[in-house]
Amino acid sequence: QVQLVESGGGLEQPGGSLRLSCAASRSSFSLNAMAWYRQAPGKQRELVARITSGGTINYADSVKGRFTISRANAANTVYLRMNSLKPEDTAVYYCHTSIGFTDYWGQGTQVTVSS
Repeated sequence: QVQLVESGGGLEQPGGSLRLSCAASRSSFSLNAMAWYRQAPGKQRELVARITSGGTINYADSVKGRFTISRANAANTVYLRMNSLKPEDTAVYYCHTSIGFTDYWGQGTQVTVSS
């Protein structure tokens, strides 16, 4: 079992920045790939960014150059730094990992970009 707890969402103006955090309960955190997904109202959940235990990173085209994913293995935490926020970034953001064939999700944190 892994518990994932997100924090750091909120309301931000276009062009602003936010940093999301995801704390994992499992001590073998460093062995797993971690990812951030988001889901906007009426849309499917989509991958935003992913980082493997070896540090390989992938981003959705829509966030490249604006978002940065990173992880602190000693703290069992993964971060998502979001710069130059746009209204279309508004969504619930979820932290994800998997162990074997089992997916684990956090409860989600709301990000709203609006003036």
